[in-house]
Amino acid sequence: MVRGIYTGASGMMAQMHKMDALSNNLANVNTTGYKKDTSIQKAFPELLLSRINDNGVHKFPFGSDDTAPIVGKLGVGVEYNESFTVFEQGALQETSNPFDLALEDSGFFAIETPYGERYTRNGSFTLGKEGLLLTKEGYPVLGEEGPIYIKKNNFVIDSDGNVFQNGALSDNPQQLVSMESNDWAETEKVDTIKLVDFEKVRHIKKTGSSLWASTEDSGSAEILKGSDRPRVSQGFLEASNVNPVNEMVNLITVNRAYEANQKVISTQDTLTGKLFNNVARV
Repeated sequence: MVRGIYTGASGMMAQMHKMDALSNNLANVNTTGYKKDTSIQKAFPELLLSRINDNGVHKFPFGSDDTAPIVGKLGVGVEYNESFTVFEQGALQETSNPFDLALEDSGFFAIETPYGERYTRNGSFTLGKEGLLLTKEGYPVLGEEGPIYIKKNNFVIDSDGNVFQNGALSDNPQQLVSMESNDWAETEKVDTIKLVDFEKVRHIKKTGSSLWASTEDSGSAEILKGSDRPRVSQGFLEASNVNPVNEMVNLITVNRAYEANQKVISTQDTLTGKLFNNVARV
């Protein structure tokens, strides 16, 4: 009977991990480039129960060595397996800010940090004092030749991620974003934004501030070239891929499942108390 307490407890712990993932998703519903997490559980192996010392009449399959009548299967609970990130494309939101960039396919911007190279889908960038293109946290955005140096209101980025600038360009940021390619094709090319991806992207690790790090399982970041590169949209940001309505429904479902497992433990505890206090006394 104590097994029921452990089974209920394992169910509660599994629902706690689910609730943590859903709560984090809802907290980041407005975070640019955020990718939602899904908690995955796995069941413990089922036990096949059979009766022993049973004199009842029972027919067995021909050739079977097992003469004990089968009672049935018994589940022994679940356990937390992993948190899986869903890399589904988020909706693009137009901002008309030339420092805002969005990727329209799989891939990541490369960012230089004090802890090594990190990667992000959050293209909300800004201009540093030294002319560096930076993240909101002050980390340099990397091009294929290193950190990118630009001038305010004096640059454009095409769909391939090439960065151009020219002193004759307009000072109107909205006009810069809407310029056609033939308006800036002859200007000076500064660099090409470094875009990377991973062989096993599901294994990269979140490090906070919308940044990701490679792991041994994901492999090293691979620079994307040619047709493998995602389209870069200047003046747009990628929204979170979290659907708040679905997450709220899932949160209610998880909460009810948690309460159900809680009642299982309470019932098992009551029955165990009666077993020791009443039956054992007899």
